[in-house]
Amino acid sequence: MAIENGSAFLLKVGNGAAPPTYQTVAGLRTTQLSVNGEAVNVTTKDSGGWRALLSGAGVRSVSVSAAGIFTGSAAEVRVRGHALAGTIDDYELSFESGERMRGRFLVTRLDYAGDYNGERNYTLSLESSGAVASL
Repeated sequence: MAIENGSAFLLKVGNGAAPPTYQTVAGLRTTQLSVNGEAVNVTTKDSGGWRALLSGAGVRSVSVSAAGIFTGSAAEVRVRGHALAGTIDDYELSFESGERMRGRFLVTRLDYAGDYNGERNYTLSLESSGAVASL
């Protein structure tokens, strides 16, 4: 597997249409993706002392966090609107290799900060709601 450029790891938000068109959330400097799975333990006395887990069971989720410089783009304004309203929308993560992941996410945190005479920056966190597909 080749090394990929981190700046090509993009977060995009849907436009609310069906099917959605995605727009890059501009100004991102860092983006992080976590795939989480909850194990269901089915160990019995017949497991020979080894833990046994049930495949395909449990709760799976995807968490996304990002940080960047506020530019006032339409995508940033849309994300802020979702954060204020608590609404779930379509998001896409795209990678330099061309791989993409799509799903519905809730903005669980949106923070703004800025220094006097400096740029305004933000951090955001998203949690998946439903299946996330790898394309």
